[in-house]
Amino acid sequence: MKTRTCLFASLLFICASSIVEAKEEGGWLRQRIKARVMKRIEDAPAPTASNDLNSKIEKPGLYTFALDIAGARRYYRLQVPKGYTSNSAPLPLVVSLHGGGGDMTVQSNDGFYKFISTSDREKFLVAFPSGLSNYKSAKLGTWNAGKCCAYARDQKSDDVAFIRQVVTTIQKQVSVDSTKIFATGMSNGAMMSYRLACEASDLFRAIAPVAGTDNTVECKPDRAVSILHIHSKKDEHVLFDGGRGPEAVAEEFITDFASVPATITKWAASNGCKTPAKKTTLGKNAWCEIYSGCRDKTEIRLCVTEDGGHSWPGGKKPLSRGSSPSKAIDATPYIWEFFKSHSG
Repeated sequence: MKTRTCLFASLLFICASSIVEAKEEGGWLRQRIKARVMKRIEDAPAPTASNDLNSKIEKPGLYTFALDIAGARRYYRLQVPKGYTSNSAPLPLVVSLHGGGGDMTVQSNDGFYKFISTSDREKFLVAFPSGLSNYKSAKLGTWNAGKCCAYARDQKSDDVAFIRQVVTTIQKQVSVDSTKIFATGMSNGAMMSYRLACEASDLFRAIAPVAGTDNTVECKPDRAVSILHIHSKKDEHVLFDGGRGPEAVAEEFITDFASVPATITKWAASNGCKTPAKKTTLGKNAWCEIYSGCRDKTEIRLCVTEDGGHSWPGGKKPLSRGSSPSKAIDATPYIWEFFKSHSG
């Protein structure tokens, strides 16, 4: 079993939970079940993908492609919304990054994250790249977001270069509005979106991290980037006030996470925001702080839910384990509205 990748299945929490359960009565049975799950992942085939990266896409659909970069085969899915034709006007592009231990199939599951239905309704493209994986199936992928996480971090994976290549390839496949390219992500994917803001600000106009803070090693953006950060006060993995939560995997595979306040303060300063944060409520269990007067008409917005834990608000949890998502914010359409107001 590939222990390093197994232990960092932070989206699915398969391995972390088994460590605790094995100590309990009957834990051996759960351990055996999880071992069989891991064996299926090890034996799973590579994704069925097209290597025809230069042909124009002429109709809507969810497409899967493979790229060879830095000696590794990497994958991404591309959602092309209903009504698209080869004569369509250029469309915005959202890069949506899965959490640690996930892959493109998890993030593109509309029941979990609502990107497909929102794309069809609002008419924007969505790219779902898969993180670096130690499996041919590309399952249990992670992102090198700086100090986190696990396999991708330890392999020093250049995921900024990979995501740039994904965007460049998509621009050849469909008509993309280059002034409206954005990134969002869950957990480790959220952390990766912060690295994109640091190292690819020439490409991304705004990012929307969910349940993941800025754990970059170095950050020197070429220009200001608008940020919408969504986080639960009850997150038990990436603690709101910083650190590794009690439900997170072993510390050697992640990091002592930066806090949400430190992350927001850093970016408000980086963007030169002059106006103190203005607090607004979003119903009973959520509120936002908005920093305006920022350089290049950018904005820093922090939205906090009082419930929900480590999850995507408004979606569904991928497994029976884990936190039930907050319903105080419907994150995907809310993120899209933020992106629409910070483009061009």
